[in-house]
Amino acid sequence: MTTRVQDWNPGQYLKFEDERTRPAFDLLARVPLNEPRACLDIGCGPGNSTELLVHRYPRAVVEGMDSSASMLAKARERLPHMSFDQADIAIWQPKRSYDLLFANAVLQWVPEHERLFARLVRALTPGGCLAVQMPDNLAEPSHVAMREVAEGGPWADRLRAANAAKAEIGSFDDYYRWLRASGCSIDIWSTTYVHEMAGAAAIVEWFKSTGLKPYIDPLSPEERAEYLERYRASIARHYPAHENGTVLLRFPRLFIIARCLG
Repeated sequence: MTTRVQDWNPGQYLKFEDERTRPAFDLLARVPLNEPRACLDIGCGPGNSTELLVHRYPRAVVEGMDSSASMLAKARERLPHMSFDQADIAIWQPKRSYDLLFANAVLQWVPEHERLFARLVRALTPGGCLAVQMPDNLAEPSHVAMREVAEGGPWADRLRAANAAKAEIGSFDDYYRWLRASGCSIDIWSTTYVHEMAGAAAIVEWFKSTGLKPYIDPLSPEERAEYLERYRASIARHYPAHENGTVLLRFPRLFIIARCLG
């Protein structure tokens, strides 16, 4: 994970491990590589996506990279024989070339995607792939509510910068144009996952480890509790419960696989 918030909480993140790993699984299934020699999991988090790479490519050298010390500690515990490095993808400079750069749910935290994607492509071997999955949900009620609660409380001035914590996701045409200019063939698609959640509070728990962090990290414990309660109330209005008490969380995601033709 790469952003200017407090360190990430792997335990909170892994409360929804199956749901968070599914997009990584779907992304990897479309990677058109049979025997890559060197793979890097960018923003590897607690190692759940890295584990997918290890299982699919058992003969490859697979490495993980993340900016979070706590996430890396969990990844090393999960995969003790793997190599994990702490680095910020926003300024990372590779020391070698890779056949596969795998970036699941991380690049949305990094700005200037035109330059970023071109830099990552330059780290690929000829025929290598950049595989990216990014949440594309800033217009969803879950994220609209984050901004509305931030703007409507006594913390409004302190949380003005929170809206800029995530980079604006480009369009299909943007990524196609940028990656074509970098000498790649492109496979791009979107998927909206629908997650069955145990009420509004479960949606709050989901986003506490990701999208809510720029909003709640700057707050005192008392303010954080008030913000989260206001957010939960807003979520309850936007996501009506079914007769069994569950709610359905729509979660759009953008997928990109760019293969270096050079």
